[in-house]
Parts: sequence; C-alpha cells; structure tokens
Amino acid sequence: MAEAVPVRCPACLRENGYTAPVFPCACGSPVHPPLDLSAPPVLLTHRTWSDSWVAVRCTTCGRESEWPHPELGCGSCGTVVRLPVHPPERPEAGTGPGAGPGAAADPAGAAGRRGDGPADARDGDPAGAPGDARAEVRGGAAAGAPGDGRTGGPGGGGPAAGPDVNPAHISLPPTAAVPRPAFRPVTIRTARDAVATAALYLRWLGFQDVRQPDGRPIPSAAVDLRAPGLVAQVDPTTAPAGLRAVECVWLNGLTASATSVYFSLAGYTADARDRADELGIPLFVMDLTGMPQPVNDPADELVGSGA
Repeated sequence: MAEAVPVRCPACLRENGYTAPVFPCACGSPVHPPLDLSAPPVLLTHRTWSDSWVAVRCTTCGRESEWPHPELGCGSCGTVVRLPVHPPERPEAGTGPGAGPGAAADPAGAAGRRGDGPADARDGDPAGAPGDARAEVRGGAAAGAPGDGRTGGPGGGGPAAGPDVNPAHISLPPTAAVPRPAFRPVTIRTARDAVATAALYLRWLGFQDVRQPDGRPIPSAAVDLRAPGLVAQVDPTTAPAGLRAVECVWLNGLTASATSVYFSLAGYTADARDRADELGIPLFVMDLTGMPQPVNDPADELVGSGA
C-alpha cells in the first residue's frame, strides 16, 4: 500500500490526504501510479475517457499497462483535481524485468532484455486483469454511547448534569456503525460501469434489492437506482452536478418517502453542495478506480451508520 501524501486543493487551498491506488499487474505484482509531487494538481473541469488513463510500468515484470489516472475530490469544497504522474521509464539493459522474478519466463535472458524475440509476445494485452484497487474506505464510526459518569465530576450524577443527559442521545445506539468488510471497487470505464459501481456501493452500505428502474436509459434517467427506502442518482457525465440535479433527486426521494443519494464523477457546483447540505442529501464523488468518496456531512453520516 502506497503512503498517504498531502494534496492542496487549488480552489479552497485545503490540504487533503491522498493514497495512490494499488492495481494488480498481470504477473500478480502490485503496481501503483508514481505521483509527481513536484507538480501542482490540475483542476478537473472537463473529463475525456482518453485522458483519464495513465501508463504504469510494473517494476517486477516490466509490463506497461494503462490504469485510471489518480484523481481526488476535495473534502471541503468538492472540487475534483487530477494528480500529475511520472511517465514510465524504459528499463536499462541488465535491469528491470530481466533482473526480477519475471526473468524466469525467459530462459534465454538476453532476448527479454533487448525487447526482441519471444519477449514481444509477452507484452500483449493481459487476459482479464481485474481493475480492483486496494483503496481504503472512509467508513468512520458514528458517536458511541454517551459518557455517563465521567462528565459530571466526582460528585456529579445529580440533576446538575442535565446537559450531558440529553434525550437526543437515545437515537445514537441505533445509528452506530455496523462492522462490514472493506468495499472492493470496480474500475469505471463507461457510464454503465459508473451506475454498476454505485449500485455495489449502496449494497455495501446495507441497502437491499438495489436495481435500475425498467425502461429508463442510463445517462438520461432522472433517477438511475432505486431500493426500498432509497432513491439514487448517478451522473456519469464530465460536467459537475448542478443545483437542479440535486433538487430533482430530493423531490424524487420526497415523493417516494425515501432517502435521496447522489453520485457524480465530476464533482458538484458550489450552489449544489450548499443546497444538498440544507436538504440533508448525501453527495458522493467517484474516481475511475470505482471508489466513491463522501463530500459532505450527510454522506459521512450515511457511511458511518449504513442503511
């Protein structure tokens, strides 16, 4: 697992911790994009699929594969930035794949280091290499039981401790975090992948029977996913979700007496975030590794408590 590095948001100047995702090479070794920490992050206002992938060379076998370009959603303002990555370097003669475990597949040795002969056949497209990244899930627990007996002092415990025995604490135990395994993301390559990833994440949160309504095309649907007690909107476009989109999913949830949740690939506008905070709508931003990240307090609460 790569170490977390601080990334400063160019919009609000807040520092966010970022851990580069780890991907499985076809040879079985973990690879991760080498971040260029000397270059500033780039504000992502328009996303194209061709620019959303970066070439990464495996240090074990020397295979060069394309993986999602590292991106980060600011936890304060919701701005999405793209992190610069060092380009892959060609291995020198006598080093790289010829000196590692990958050399066992080339008995001649020299042919693999020169890049000619049978070694070229090994550089083909990996068969079904999974795109799951070992990303860390931000599933913080909700507040625990009230601190009885420790806030009233040595002689406390009488009526004077009224503020510490607030009836609002009664609702905390049911919302305590439920232990669950780490979410396994799926690489997003198409709009359909974005909807499938959101559905998997909602099931991981505890929503049952998450499905796409019949007869609605994915990109143009007003509400892409539904479940008992849930109405979710997934925006796979390259433009930040706006105020109208947030209000629409809130109205759909209000009509169905359900929780409204919004997923976006390109983040949210400032007025959309403000409105979502007022309405209590959880907002999530997804990067191409398929790992949704909460961007407001209602989303943090939903991750902490689950469905």
